[in-house]
Amino acid sequence: MAKPPTVFVLNGPNLNLLGTREPEIYGSDTLDDIAGRLEDRARELGLAVDLRQSNHEGHLIDWLHEAQAEDAKTVILNAGAFTHTSVALHDAIKAITVPVIEVHLSNPSARESFRRRSFIAPVARGTIAGFGALGYQLALDAAARL
Repeated sequence: MAKPPTVFVLNGPNLNLLGTREPEIYGSDTLDDIAGRLEDRARELGLAVDLRQSNHEGHLIDWLHEAQAEDAKTVILNAGAFTHTSVALHDAIKAITVPVIEVHLSNPSARESFRRRSFIAPVARGTIAGFGALGYQLALDAAARL
């Protein structure tokens, strides 16, 4: 039987603290909670998910390159604070042909002014923000249709 197409779900700094870090902003779901729901939804859609998290920018860049090398269907990327600072992530996304969907639990446009600029958005296929953990499932549904 053929292996289902894979969607990489990459998470940046501090997302390992979901569920305990500022739940009034980021919600009470942990990354494991989100992963479980994504795996269930991926099966329904005939996809596989490969969920990863790192507090290190270079790991995210390496994983974007890996997504290209492994012919991933899509990358769902919550780059956390690197969204607002990382030209390197911007360049890595620009260098690959795998579509990238940017996800944010909160709505960066409704927060501090420094969060309103995204280096990811100009090179992403689209952005989903402000819907909490549901944003990951919305991105997965979008990925299935790409």
